[in-house]
Amino acid sequence: MKKILIIQTAFLGDVVLATALIEKLYAYYPQAQLDFLLRKGNESLLKDHPLLRQVLIWNKKDGKYKSLMKLLSQIRAEKYDLVVNVQRFGATGILTALSGAKETIGFDKNPFSRFFTHRRRHDVTSGTHEVERNHLLIESVTDATPAKPKLYPNQVDFAKVEELKQEKFICMAPTSVWFTKQYPLGQWVTLINSIDTKYKVYLLGSPADQAHCDEIIRQSTNQRVENLCGQLSLLQSAALMRDAVLNYVNDSGPMHLASALNAPTCAIYCSTVPKFGFGPLADFANVVEREEPLYCRPCGLHGYKACPEGHFKCAKDIRNEQLLEVLNLAVIV
Repeated sequence: MKKILIIQTAFLGDVVLATALIEKLYAYYPQAQLDFLLRKGNESLLKDHPLLRQVLIWNKKDGKYKSLMKLLSQIRAEKYDLVVNVQRFGATGILTALSGAKETIGFDKNPFSRFFTHRRRHDVTSGTHEVERNHLLIESVTDATPAKPKLYPNQVDFAKVEELKQEKFICMAPTSVWFTKQYPLGQWVTLINSIDTKYKVYLLGSPADQAHCDEIIRQSTNQRVENLCGQLSLLQSAALMRDAVLNYVNDSGPMHLASALNAPTCAIYCSTVPKFGFGPLADFANVVEREEPLYCRPCGLHGYKACPEGHFKCAKDIRNEQLLEVLNLAVIV
């Protein structure tokens, strides 16, 4: 096999999890040209990736279908031996079906999967991790053991955050695209106020998260907190998280960044549940969630802009002591 394309045009975390396929395919086909297709906005995740020849970018803002047709021409010109489509929506199904590749593989939920050479079942109720589900796509051309996702911050990325690592520190990523996946602001304040001041605390996020994290700091009495939102790239954030005593994250993109650097993780689950298969994968990874079952939880696979029941007990009933217990374990380890 000489040329392979992996397609994953979903969210940041989905791209990170799909990097496990890069690792496995490279292990089996080290001489092959490995390419990756993602949507614009996520390309920095794979910047200078040592195992990839090129990253193809679908820029929907440049005209969804215009850019799609441009990509199709580019893909067909490459004459891939294998196209692996991790995405389950129609647009990438068209790219895969018309790619001209000798072999195409994807999930049965893709509406164009009947035109693929092979298709596999995708079941979020199975209890298996998304990395394992993705691996089913390449099991027949590798083996039965999935690889772990991995990102590659470069020397510049590590140098950028080196000065921040001069003392023991904890990272927190307080925000999420979905409100019901986001641990409440006031509870982040409570957590920060109860952290021993021997630890520096860094708040991570995008420029859009800066105001939210500024408010957390404003309400906090802990003087050892710094807002880094918008100051670091995704790979630089991951490089920082790698050496933290602990990373507190929601069920969101930063959790997967931590997994890809094997960084110690405390994943806070509000409306969603780990059994969906998107949980943390680091060697030290603990999930914190409401201790008692809740009739409305989980309320959905991805979360909502507001709690459908209006009470948000799945988040509000998480005790601060649960989060501190994970920190105590991380220190022991």
